[in-house]
Amino acid sequence: MTAGVVTGVPIEALVTLRRRLAALPGRHPQREALLSSTAELYAISRATLYRLLRGERRPRDAHRADRGTPRVMPAAEIERWCEIIAAMKVRTTNRKGRHLSTVRILQLLVEHGVETPDGLQKLTPGRLTASTINRHMRRLGYDHDRMTRQPPAVRFQAEQSNALWHFDMSPSDLKQLPTPPWIDPDRSGAPTLMLFSVVDDRSGVAYQEYRCVYGEDAEAALRFLFAAMARKTEETDPFQGIPAVLYLDNGPVAKSAVFKRVMESLGVAVTPHMPAGSDGRRTTARAKGKVERPFRTVKDAHETLYHFHQPASEEEANRWLARYIRTYNLGEHRSERHSRIDDWLGHLPADGVRQMCSWDRFCMFAREPERRAVDIDCRLTVAGVAYEVDAELAGETVVVWWGLFDQELWVERDEERFGPYHPVGGPIPLHRYRKHRKSRREVRADRVGDLARLLVLPRAALSGEADVVVVGAGPTVSADQVPVRPFRDPDPFHELSFATPLAAKRAIADEIRLPIGKLSEDDRQFINALVARTLSRPEVIAAVRERFPQGRKGGVGSC
Repeated sequence: MTAGVVTGVPIEALVTLRRRLAALPGRHPQREALLSSTAELYAISRATLYRLLRGERRPRDAHRADRGTPRVMPAAEIERWCEIIAAMKVRTTNRKGRHLSTVRILQLLVEHGVETPDGLQKLTPGRLTASTINRHMRRLGYDHDRMTRQPPAVRFQAEQSNALWHFDMSPSDLKQLPTPPWIDPDRSGAPTLMLFSVVDDRSGVAYQEYRCVYGEDAEAALRFLFAAMARKTEETDPFQGIPAVLYLDNGPVAKSAVFKRVMESLGVAVTPHMPAGSDGRRTTARAKGKVERPFRTVKDAHETLYHFHQPASEEEANRWLARYIRTYNLGEHRSERHSRIDDWLGHLPADGVRQMCSWDRFCMFAREPERRAVDIDCRLTVAGVAYEVDAELAGETVVVWWGLFDQELWVERDEERFGPYHPVGGPIPLHRYRKHRKSRREVRADRVGDLARLLVLPRAALSGEADVVVVGAGPTVSADQVPVRPFRDPDPFHELSFATPLAAKRAIADEIRLPIGKLSEDDRQFINALVARTLSRPEVIAAVRERFPQGRKGGVGSC
């Protein structure tokens, strides 16, 4: 290559000066002398010399004038073959990333060709080689790495607290408790100690609990979500309320009908993952970072201490975990200069968070439908518990609504509901304790084993005794000062109010044990006015009992 001259300074001189300066430290006195002598030699200023040294005119490699232009065939034709070969690699890629090589694809194109929307495409023997086509595929952007590269991710963040919660569960590194709280005799082994977590999208505030379960269980998920949405017993933990949207993976919990029904009753929109492979090249069922990050933090910074002291029970493990989660929520927000809990408190909705309902009402929402046939003796057996229903249902095929968390039973026939019914006998125990077999321990080196037996960690590091002070300030407000909106009960089973005035009159007739048509004109006018004024079940029954006290004809029954 012929050396050029830039403002009177040969390029070779700049390369030599740059090499000599690179061999000297940053503040070496000889650097000043080299720069001054070079600028004086070529009669240029120091600023010009600095600009030339920054590499604006470095020596370039010599290339052919037609570099990048294919010579074996026209550019449009070779780009078409690059597209066909890239498509064959994408079509033959399996889940492990294996695909046809360029050499094998060229052999298939020469021997058999390939059918495309433009017809059969067959390559002339010896016209293309693997090295040539690979070079042009990299130049044109058809190489396999770029063809399978995922689109850029789009990061989002909610504007208000409780607008979006991320929900997930992960097996604890502890795997199992030495003494599990329950064991299913129909399953082998002890239940897995699962870590349940919800994370507020806006603030990053997390709430986590341990649950002993056999796999991903909708019942355990609902119990955890109730605890996450309800007001906490610890007054220094203000995190509560019903979220607007719940984001979770497309697993057994998201597919559970009773889980969807409970979330619908609470007014929570459930948004699961898109199924894998449903959005082109983008991996849809990828890990959710905002809920996976607290999992990793807990397992690295908290559960590793279980090598010193293991929790004896699920209750103790949750107590230790709750203490650590409070410390985690006092940590810095991912982008703001305040803690996570302060960010949650600072971005609450203007009308406050939606208050969670009571546990009894939550149990009413968690009911599973099942089509069953009533025995001739008016009895049904659900989950090993016997119920006795009304005589008119004997021998009928009905829809049974049985609760996951209570013993009450509702029966539906032809859009008419009956119940609630209670067990005829005592409830059958769900779980029986069975001693867990001890796991085998790995053989350790003598020196490490001796040292491990001598290590001692204070129990207060996990239990949070009085001698341990948590670093960081508490939340700016208490749970009493969090604005809340009253819970709006959907009443799906019409326990709080009658569905229609006719249903209210039927209940009144059952209450007084006398047909309404046999009452006096004044009593009928009173009942019509009462039903027209309100359909609230407690108010209607109270007014009827006051109007028709004990001792009236027919007596007073129970509602």
